[in-house]
Amino acid sequence: MIETLAQIASCLDGYDPDALPVPQAKDFIARLVRPLVDVETVALPNALGRVLASDVVCPFDVPAHDNSAMDGYSLRGSDLATSGLPTRLALAGGALAGHRFDGTPPLGHCVRIMTGAVMPEGHDTVVPQELAQLRDGAVDIAAGAVRPGDNRRRRGEDLSAGETALTAGRRLRPADIGLLASLGQAQVTVRRRPRVAYFSTGDELRPVGEALPPGCVYDSNRYTIAAMLQRLGVEAVDLGVVRDDPLALEATLREAALCDAVVTSGGVSVGDADHTRATVAKVGEVLFWKIAMRPGRPMAIGRLQGGALLFGLPGNPVAVMVTFYALVRDALLQLSGAVPETLPMLRATASAPIRKRTGRTEYQRGIVTPAANGGWQVAVTGEQGSGILRSMSLANGLIVLAQDRGPVEAGEWVDVLPFDGLV
Repeated sequence: MIETLAQIASCLDGYDPDALPVPQAKDFIARLVRPLVDVETVALPNALGRVLASDVVCPFDVPAHDNSAMDGYSLRGSDLATSGLPTRLALAGGALAGHRFDGTPPLGHCVRIMTGAVMPEGHDTVVPQELAQLRDGAVDIAAGAVRPGDNRRRRGEDLSAGETALTAGRRLRPADIGLLASLGQAQVTVRRRPRVAYFSTGDELRPVGEALPPGCVYDSNRYTIAAMLQRLGVEAVDLGVVRDDPLALEATLREAALCDAVVTSGGVSVGDADHTRATVAKVGEVLFWKIAMRPGRPMAIGRLQGGALLFGLPGNPVAVMVTFYALVRDALLQLSGAVPETLPMLRATASAPIRKRTGRTEYQRGIVTPAANGGWQVAVTGEQGSGILRSMSLANGLIVLAQDRGPVEAGEWVDVLPFDGLV
């Protein structure tokens, strides 16, 4: 049975939509999202960023044979001299990657071998070529140059036949694509990509490229949202700019309800809430929150008829990005079937004092640079107003200051969410 928004809210201790802590908002959204179950098969080159629908089981040992980790000479470890004297071994032939040595080398013989070549029968050690000297058809190896078993990659040391190589719910990365190719997987079964509609609201918004009348601004939010959705690998559906008109909003929401999720910007502040609430009530259910965060205090969360999730973000450009990364990004990944992954935080020292009030989580835009002591230091980009989009462009991370933290003194440690891999 699908829970209503009110039922989900009743499960949260101390739920207060007028002062909602960020962790509580995340918990609410996580309970609201129901991952997609539809699957499809795609060619391996098209699988980057897609979510695995089922475990990938290794069909054979990787590597399939013991092989050399070095260019050099393979030998039996038991042939190495133990008296501290050099070892001299006759050369029995050569082995290349893809061309193994034919037969079994006689005792007291070595084989010239290249990296990746299959180890000759009976050989368990490789001496790097720079530690050996070829002379008169034999190879001299200095005492102590190698130990028995050195420089050999063992069969199955990466993966064994029947072992799970990748687990369902993993969002495929470049290394995963290579791993699947090494297993001979030309195709892979993945979850269907969520269809996410997005639009901006406001009579003052104008499309990029048009003349800008007095009192109007260009619609930057829609382009920002489109780029953030693109990084998530969803199927984005642009529904343009919606006028401040209930009928226009209702028509757009009904069109958006055909998708799996909807992300909007604007129309969720105190002055707009009643207007939007009445409109959304015709096509679904919605809650309006005042989240204890800065920037991004106003937000709407809901579910449209048919099940599409609704994320109503603030209208200020920086608040759009911060609320998306703080609350919406993980929800859309969860919707896609991806196993949640906590983004790693970087610890850095504040290079100057940072203003902060207790009672809300703040996401200040920062520039992280190497510190003199070998660690990291961070400074804010300047003015932190929620309408200063350039502050996000200048930054390489978000300084995350917890709700109960006050002002930060220079030299104190802070958490930074790096943009690399996020934006």
